[in-house]
Amino acid sequence: MYITCLDLEGVLVPEIWIAFAEESGIPELKRTTRDEPDYAKLMNWRIGILKEHGLGLKEIQDVISRIDPLPGAKEFMDELRLTTQVVILSDTFTQFAQPLMKKLGMPSIFCNELIVGDDGMITGFKMRQDNGKFHAVKALQSIGFKTIASGDSYNDLAMIHQAEKGFLFRSTDKIIADNPDVPAFTEYSELLGAIKKAVAENNR
Repeated sequence: MYITCLDLEGVLVPEIWIAFAEESGIPELKRTTRDEPDYAKLMNWRIGILKEHGLGLKEIQDVISRIDPLPGAKEFMDELRLTTQVVILSDTFTQFAQPLMKKLGMPSIFCNELIVGDDGMITGFKMRQDNGKFHAVKALQSIGFKTIASGDSYNDLAMIHQAEKGFLFRSTDKIIADNPDVPAFTEYSELLGAIKKAVAENNR
């Protein structure tokens, strides 16, 4: 049996930090894992900027409440779940993800936790484990599942390479060029077709 493991931001929903950067008028916050491979470094940098501007969790959640899935994402998820089990593997945080999961039909998601002070300021974060996407795929394989993985950023590459089948989706030219062995797609219909083909080949 196959399980498809998908990244969240940039694949199913817009990048949360980019949306927040645009609404808050802080362009520095547009930097994402497409630009910075070291997630801990990126998050600590973001937290410093939030503190500098006096912005906390509530301000980010207000922006998230107005974010909708990317066009076609909900329909893609609905059809994909007729073909394979699906789990979202994301480096985002439960405090960000919940309203977005409702808009996607409540798929399972493995993500992380923010540490928030009594004043609502984000003071840190707790990763479920280092390189969590890779370890989640490996753990699923260890209990007998075959895996398909897809994402767009540097922090998705480990799970993509670990999975039996891996695909890039709406990634950057540089990431695509640096990983010529990984098929890259830009449309949900292409990704869905590749996943269905992988499952069908396994079932022969």
